[in-house]
Amino acid sequence: MKFNKMKLIYWTTTGLLSLIMLGSASMYLLNYEEVAKNFSQLGFNPFIIYPLAVAKVLGITAILTRKSELLKEWAYVGFFFNFLLAFSAHLNVADGQFGVALISLILLLTSYYSERQLRISNSLKLKQQII
Repeated sequence: MKFNKMKLIYWTTTGLLSLIMLGSASMYLLNYEEVAKNFSQLGFNPFIIYPLAVAKVLGITAILTRKSELLKEWAYVGFFFNFLLAFSAHLNVADGQFGVALISLILLLTSYYSERQLRISNSLKLKQQII
């Protein structure tokens, strides 16, 4: 795949993922009572809402700034488990609300894959310039 097309895929999926994460984090902080009710219905303890909101903001920050490869990888891993648990929780209670979790999981995997491809492509270009 062409470099520019992969870059477009990366920034589109990462941008959409960022919007979803920042939107849910702000909802967690601004509409706590409703979110706590939903968490309880899914079988989760509401005490995790505020830490999860902070983790979402920090995770998106790590992915977008790319200051630390390790932090970025952990952000992807954390989001993966977050979406997987959300997807399975919605399936277990059969409320039909698993769509956002599934879309988020697809966006996350696409963002991660395209970022890896861009990194490999950049590495190969750098090696060719050296040789």
